[in-house]
Amino acid sequence: MPTGVAMRDAREQLFEAAERVLLREGPSALTSRAVTSEAGCAKGVLHRHFADFDAFLADLVLDRIARIDRQADALRAAAGTGTVADNLTGALTTVFESIAVAIVGLITSRDDLRARLRQTRPTGVPVLAEATTMLAGYLAAERDLGRLAPDADLDTLAPTLIGAGHLLFADRTGTPPTADAVHRVVITVIAGAGAGAGVRAVPE
Repeated sequence: MPTGVAMRDAREQLFEAAERVLLREGPSALTSRAVTSEAGCAKGVLHRHFADFDAFLADLVLDRIARIDRQADALRAAAGTGTVADNLTGALTTVFESIAVAIVGLITSRDDLRARLRQTRPTGVPVLAEATTMLAGYLAAERDLGRLAPDADLDTLAPTLIGAGHLLFADRTGTPPTADAVHRVVITVIAGAGAGAGVRAVPE
């Protein structure tokens, strides 16, 4: 294993290596040695950037949460365009086609990691909680624009959409659901939220 070759953006390379191991072999295979071997670097590289392996994993989770936060900004900006159902379908697919499902499995399988994350995120399952907040913010924007009913229960709709999406994508080894399958679930969940949910915005 190389020891004298400098790594550019070492943190991100280690994160990407961890994702590959996680997706390929699951949470139980994710060790510091597996990550550094996958990244093609000495084991000491990881420990130069992180206090210990759980600190590394916590930063990995937080980094991927930051991606959801950026996605949330883009999704809110899309309010009033396209259809609510199409926008939600795209958002769920983006979340769950990424590393999100595997990250949730990692969090639930490692007590020390979960305890560390609880220090800054005391409630909810990290990644799923942020994805739920993302959808709730978007749905609120659409409700304000009149494309959802004024009494639409966003506190129920958002977690229901995330739960349904998680179930659709949960089997990492199987064939991912089609866009049509995700769209059908979205339509079913938001059916009672107002007629505007499936209607395209009309240009002014």
